[in-house]
Formats: sequence, C-alpha cells, structure tokens
Amino acid sequence: MFSGIDNSLGGLYRLSGAKSRSLSAENPRGEKGRGDLREEGTGALCARDLGRGWKISPSLSLAPGSVTTVADISGSGAIQHIWMTFGRVNGRDVWRDMILRFYWDGAEDPSVEVPAGDFFANGWNVYCHVNSLAVCVNPARGFNCYWTMPFLTGARITVENRNPNPVTLYYQIDYVEADPGPDIAYFCASFRRSNPTEGGIHTVIDGIEGRGQYVGTYLAWQVNNNGWWGEGEFKFYIDGDRESPTVCGTGTEDYFCGAYNFDVPGEGYTEFSTPYSGLCQVIKPDGLYRSNPRFGMYRWHITDPVRFETGLCVTVQDLGWRSERRYLVQKSDISSTAFWYQTLPVAKLRGLGSRDDLEII
Repeated sequence: MFSGIDNSLGGLYRLSGAKSRSLSAENPRGEKGRGDLREEGTGALCARDLGRGWKISPSLSLAPGSVTTVADISGSGAIQHIWMTFGRVNGRDVWRDMILRFYWDGAEDPSVEVPAGDFFANGWNVYCHVNSLAVCVNPARGFNCYWTMPFLTGARITVENRNPNPVTLYYQIDYVEADPGPDIAYFCASFRRSNPTEGGIHTVIDGIEGRGQYVGTYLAWQVNNNGWWGEGEFKFYIDGDRESPTVCGTGTEDYFCGAYNFDVPGEGYTEFSTPYSGLCQVIKPDGLYRSNPRFGMYRWHITDPVRFETGLCVTVQDLGWRSERRYLVQKSDISSTAFWYQTLPVAKLRGLGSRDDLEII
C-alpha cells in the first residue's frame, strides 16, 4: 500500500494527506482552482455566446508528425486514472499511429512506449468493449486505464502523431500529489510485433533488468493458416533462466483463462471480458478484404504477479495443428504489449520501428 494512496475498496474510508489534481486540455498544468479558465481552444467558437468556463478547450489538435506533452508533473505522487479518446481520420480510427510514452523521475528514455490502441487493449484500429479492473474501453471509443503509476520527483507523458493528418485528442489524467512511500516500483509497458513470427516464437518482452513484478499481457493476434492456432505455451524466464523457464503454461487460451479453443459448441469463438482476463475481440473474415481471423486478448496478473529479482523474459509459442494430429509451427502476425513494475533504471526499450512496421495490413 502506498503511503496516503490506498486505492483499495477497503481503504476508501481512511483519511489521507494526498492532494487530488487533474490534467486536461482545460487545465494542462493541473493547477489548483484553475480547471476551466482557458480563453482559447477547440471549443471557443461553440462557446462564443457563453464565454470562459463553458468548455472553451475540451481537446487538442495533434499536428502530423508532432510530439505533444500532455503531462509534465513536478514532485512526488501517483497517476491513478487516464482517460483518452481520439478523433477519426476519414472515418477510420488510427490508434496505431498514436504513440504513448511515459517518463519517470526525469529519465531521458521512456518506461512506456506503446501505440495507444494496444495500450488500451484495442490493437486492431477497430473498437471493442473491455470491462476489466486495469483497463476499461467504453462506448464509443472511451479509453480508460487504472494502473497506479507512482513517481518520486516527476512524471511526463507525451503523444506522438505519426499519421499524415491532424488528429483530435481528448484526455484527462487524474493524479495525486503525495509521498508514494518506500520500496516503490515504476510502471512500465513495451510493445513488440512479429510479422510474421520466426521459428514459432514471439518474444513478449526481454532485456528486463532489476527487481519487480510482471502484471499484464495484451495480444493482438492474426492467424495466417487454417485450424486452431493457440496451442503455444507462455513461458516466463525468471532471474537468469536460460534453457527452461520457471513458469510454463499449458496453452494460449489457458493463459488467457479460457479453455478448449475459446469455442462454445454451436457458437464458435466466444468473446468475454472479465476483471482479470478476456478474449475481448474476434474479427472474422468477411469474404472480401478481411481475409484472416484476428483476435484481441488480455491477461492481468493483479492477484498473481510474476515476481523477479534480477531479470525477466516472456515468450509465447506460435503453435497450431497440421495433419495426423501433429503440431504446426505457424507464421502468425502477433503484436504484444507487456506491462510490469520495476526498479529504476529501466533498460532502454527496443523501440517501435517505422510507421510501416506498425501498420495493420
């Protein structure tokens, strides 16, 4: 429990010295008593008959190629909730072009670097409803994150627009000014894509060094062959494991807390969204341009974090079936986002590559 930042249901009755603050386009510095004093902004024309205090600046316009700072906090505290929604470009969502980066305590390199859709378990640029403890995505395209993100000296969040068009961003970042207490670990998230996988292995994360705990996985998985595709095991290589992992699962749908191919007899793949896990999205071929099935899945290790003392590597096998009941090493298109907490410094994240590397095609 953080000092003065107990977010549990059982702790809500306790008084705290934490001070609530909020960042938005209306109050970009989170100043006390200045939540609606903007005189210019994207809503100024709509409020021309009403004036200041009437939704003058509800959003930002992100210029093509720009990197916009949406949070620049000094001092100690913790981010407790992030809400975002993005405007469409020519009627389409472009979440893979919106890159989120989080920096803690003055670090030059980010501890979070993830496309916005994947960060909020919507990796296919197609809206899906998510109803979980850590992430909620609500109609229509309301992204919410509830991971607690503590910091000691400051926090900075940026949004990069890689789209060739301006994109509208609405956002609110709720945090507290408080002492996070001793023994804190810092929130991290990293995106990886294998398109296609090689040798039947997708690396969710590697290169983690330090002490911490792994708390979640989101996968956007496109299958490029027929048949059941999720026989692959999730493997956690902890504290120097090399040839064999310490934690090894029994299959992909099992790791995401489903069973038997996510297949309800007579109904086929069945979407579900629960507090800790979900098959939140199934995109089926349409007989024309959607030629391959696509899936979105999340698993939050909230009650069962995978703890490590010196380092961690996480992989998943890309494994299906071929004739005569033999396993098939597949060549799927897998994008993953890993979520974990660890001590600083965070090893430099691998990077996202180019816009073409991220494109959903």
